[in-house]
Amino acid sequence: MLKGIDPIISPELLKVLSEMGHGDEIVLSDAHFPGHTFCPKNVMRGDGLQIPDLLEGIIPIFELDSYDDPLIMMSAVEGDELDPQVEVDYLAAIKKDAPDAPGVTRIGRFEFYDRAEKAYACVVTGTTAKYGNIILKKGVTPIG
Repeated sequence: MLKGIDPIISPELLKVLSEMGHGDEIVLSDAHFPGHTFCPKNVMRGDGLQIPDLLEGIIPIFELDSYDDPLIMMSAVEGDELDPQVEVDYLAAIKKDAPDAPGVTRIGRFEFYDRAEKAYACVVTGTTAKYGNIILKKGVTPIG
């Protein structure tokens, strides 16, 4: 264990977050997301973890991008409905440490899959919320 690092952050995840550069993206996926199909580079398992808890651990040590949309979620497929509480819970977790973080940008299913394929890494969690996936885009860590 390290001081100041939430124990929900595994050593493997800490390494990956540290390796990521400006503009790299990480997918925090729900349990239904085909992470091994769409994230061929770095797939980590977090089966017992919930995305809001993981966000609370990540955001204090992860600078969100300030130029482009740093928070990306999938839009509902035609005929489906989003559960608005999912986004509310995610933003509440994010804003605990990043109160100025922007809102979520929604993109289509296949656009999300394309982004996931290019992502630096993916953490497949135990979250079972429909459309519960979120992409975080890393920014430049301030000096000082």
